[in-house]
Amino acid sequence: MTLHLPLVAPGQPGSELTAGQDGGALVRRSVLPGGVRVLSEHMPGLRSATVGAWVGVGSRDESDGHHGSTHFLEHLLFKGTERRTAMDIAEAFDEVGGEANAVTGKEHTCYYARVLDTDLPMAVDVISDMVTSATLDPAELETERGVILEELAMNDDDPSDVVHEQFAAAVLGTHPLGRPIGGTPDTIRAVPREAVWEHYREHYDAPTLVVTAAGGVDHDELCDQVLTALGTGGWDTTSVQAPAVRRGRSSTTGIPTEGVELTIRRTTEQANVIIGTTGLTSTDPRRFTLTVLNAVLGGGMSSRLFQEIREKRGLAYSTYSFAQGHAETGVFGLYAGCAPGKVDQVVALLTSEWARLADGGITQSELTRSVGQLSGGLVLGLEDTGSRMSRLGKAELVHGELLTVEESLERVAAVTLEDVQELAVELAERPRSLVRVGPFGD
Repeated sequence: MTLHLPLVAPGQPGSELTAGQDGGALVRRSVLPGGVRVLSEHMPGLRSATVGAWVGVGSRDESDGHHGSTHFLEHLLFKGTERRTAMDIAEAFDEVGGEANAVTGKEHTCYYARVLDTDLPMAVDVISDMVTSATLDPAELETERGVILEELAMNDDDPSDVVHEQFAAAVLGTHPLGRPIGGTPDTIRAVPREAVWEHYREHYDAPTLVVTAAGGVDHDELCDQVLTALGTGGWDTTSVQAPAVRRGRSSTTGIPTEGVELTIRRTTEQANVIIGTTGLTSTDPRRFTLTVLNAVLGGGMSSRLFQEIREKRGLAYSTYSFAQGHAETGVFGLYAGCAPGKVDQVVALLTSEWARLADGGITQSELTRSVGQLSGGLVLGLEDTGSRMSRLGKAELVHGELLTVEESLERVAAVTLEDVQELAVELAERPRSLVRVGPFGD
């Protein structure tokens, strides 16, 4: 059954929710004192568990002078707390054969760990300690500043990373979503510790925190562990507070109303090119239609782009289409990597396949094949505790509902030929941007 996730007011009923899932799994959700939300999925028979601490803040939420702070915090929270050094944090997971990491997005940040079920209390304690009590030591910050600059330089040396980042900037413009997640070399060099600290203290608190866990996990024990760990970190775990409001649509100011054409010069052997436009929001009910459209156009070896550009003409090794949703908008693009002298031909093929999709739609056999492809990928993608943990976090922070696997499959299967063509026409009529990265002359 679908688990609807309302943001309850303090003291209101509905803060405790339970729903059965496929395969005997059980999802539970609690709103704890302080406004912390805890979601767990007990998966029978598993001896491992993955736990994540989600904060509903991403690179788009950085104010002037704070740009780059979100990515900085992803690094710095592993560099020590009032109770643990960076080595203590690393050793805690290494000595039990676990792993810990973090991911920064445009609209959320997650710190997570995968361990044996018996080591879950340790993982909850360490991750919670990092989230509540990071010291942001000035010396560590300066060391990590160099590490982040090296990370950005590494990404800048990868033309496929460059073309995707520049495409997002072209399509999303000066809107905060158009900023690179990791910051830029200039913003990372410029941001002072005080700004990173202010960003940390402003956004990391109990009402914004969502803790999710999947695998061999007991929900009641998990809630007790979270409350204890957050209390040890000095957070208020006694007063009754409502969770932070789930992110909704706000202004689209800054998103270009016309297409942009951009060429980035790099001394590479291959050119990388993306053509695309704005896509759907992350909560648009047509997102299931978009997954089918994307699968037919560029989602696998049988897709139109792969067959036309690689198989029939041998113009590219890698070509595909992609889509990503955000609160106000999204991006939709078609990518190919090819010889610099073939760029015009490849762009023409990308454009013609996009137009052919809008003009003629897809066939029944393509629809059947894409539904099967997506269904298999969905089920296989949820075979581990990490993906189940992520699904809970995104359901809470983004969608406001958690579908069972069967319900997700039903929504994909409900997509019709007409749905796909209508969406293809809409996307084709939007302002179109083209970004090229490669050894181009003037």
